[in-house]
Amino acid sequence: MRDLWRLLRLFRPYAGWLALGILTSLATLLANVTLMAVSGWFIASMAIAGAAQVSMNYFTPAALIRGSAILRTGGRYAERLVTHEATLRLLSGLRVWFYQHLEPLAPARLQGYRSGDLLSRIRTDIDTLDHFYLRILVPTVTAILGSVIMLLFLSLYHPMLAVILAGFLLATGVLVPALTHRLGDRPGRRKLELQTQLRIASVDGIQGMAELQVYGSEQSRSALMDALSTDLAREQRQLAALSGLSQGAVGLAANLAMWLILWTAIPMVQDGSLARPELAMLALFTLAAFEAVIPLPAAFQALGETRSAAARVFDIIDAQPIVDEPDAPSPEPKKFDLCFENVSYRYPGATEPALSAVDVSLSEGQRLAVVGPSGAGKSTLVQLLLRFRAPDQGRILLGGHDLSYFKGEDLRRHMAVVSQQTHLFTGTLRENLKLANPNAPQDAIEQACRTAQIHDFIAGQPDGYDTWVGEAGLTLSGGQARRIAIARALLKDAPILVLDEPTEGLDNPNAEAVLQSVDRLMKGRTVLIITHRRDALCAVDQVLDLNRQALPESQS
Repeated sequence: MRDLWRLLRLFRPYAGWLALGILTSLATLLANVTLMAVSGWFIASMAIAGAAQVSMNYFTPAALIRGSAILRTGGRYAERLVTHEATLRLLSGLRVWFYQHLEPLAPARLQGYRSGDLLSRIRTDIDTLDHFYLRILVPTVTAILGSVIMLLFLSLYHPMLAVILAGFLLATGVLVPALTHRLGDRPGRRKLELQTQLRIASVDGIQGMAELQVYGSEQSRSALMDALSTDLAREQRQLAALSGLSQGAVGLAANLAMWLILWTAIPMVQDGSLARPELAMLALFTLAAFEAVIPLPAAFQALGETRSAAARVFDIIDAQPIVDEPDAPSPEPKKFDLCFENVSYRYPGATEPALSAVDVSLSEGQRLAVVGPSGAGKSTLVQLLLRFRAPDQGRILLGGHDLSYFKGEDLRRHMAVVSQQTHLFTGTLRENLKLANPNAPQDAIEQACRTAQIHDFIAGQPDGYDTWVGEAGLTLSGGQARRIAIARALLKDAPILVLDEPTEGLDNPNAEAVLQSVDRLMKGRTVLIITHRRDALCAVDQVLDLNRQALPESQS
């Protein structure tokens, strides 16, 4: 329950909307109960008056019936409007809150999570938490307030009638929900787990489709997804059956309560302490009163799923970033030289260091190539430079300032990165390019693309810079995507450039074209380039071989 209390605290900024949604729900409930009760009394009174051939004032009850009907209809609309507005505001707030806590954890702290799992937490789990208000909080508070008001009204006729209704309301509003929660907790949590596993399997299968086809593993992946789907359907059937039984129990309790109240009230009619039309009113009032507790079994059945979603979300939120941000403002370097002083780093749980005693200095405007076999620590060096991780030993200086004095966002403002895996978002070429500089004018965008040798390709598209690139840049080749990344780095115009295997995975013609673009990009910048291509080494000032952990003679 601790996670649910934490969740409620997150709802505080929207307390006004939440309270308004509960009030409209309560007004709708009371209007419906009033409509049913007054209708029963009115029909019975009219029948008795007609049989006795006496007149009665039917204007007041008729007006009350019409007013209740209008209030019920308007209240139901207002309830949907307000509660869904509150839900959408909560959803927006929760997503922003989650991302604000998630962003400092990337990339180092999130490497242990699979992409499908993160997607599930961002989408499904946040949606499930958002349902906590609409499916659990509103029905529960409305049921409590509505039940108290209705019991107070019924006690005005006779305390025993209120006791009978209270007993059945407690049974259907507490005992049945508690039972459905207990029986639905495991399948609810299991359903959430299976949805997550199915989403992970789907994302992994789509992202690795080429590898699955190469190794002939499509059938095994398909069998895995079929098994997960079958298990998920089984849990959903179990939850649906439980929901049907709980609703049947509420209906049975409502009818039993009505008959017992009638059994108790009939002698009161006979001795004259209760008017005959009020007997029909009590019958319909009792049936309508159970509308307050009808949603509760389903609400508490979903509680296990909600608690699991909250635990999964807070599991990430409670993680501490690998690198702590300094409290003081970041320094402003006058020069953009880099210095690695005895830098070492060991990954948590690893027996050997990824980097050991790296010493290298790079003056402003110089170029450093980092070479070494896979696993030598090249990517680790880049992560340390970008302050995604912090050295275990030694320090890195930028313009004479230790990187630990920089806030991550301020530090990375001075750097442009072209990685070996270019990520393009689903959108247009223009939108992907302007990620580096949202205010970049069109002529600057085109100039950057000309330098990166991609402008002619873009201009040849029917929609030009408004061409849709597809999911993760699906419509572009590897070389084209890499040159888009180079153009993006040019638009950022940062003084320090980090190139992580810019020609990895490209054929020779594309690799040559990218290298020509990279050569233009490097002019006037302090450059750190990770490469395995020998022809790229002739364009650098120094080479750092991480395999030997030594700095060879400078090369021109």
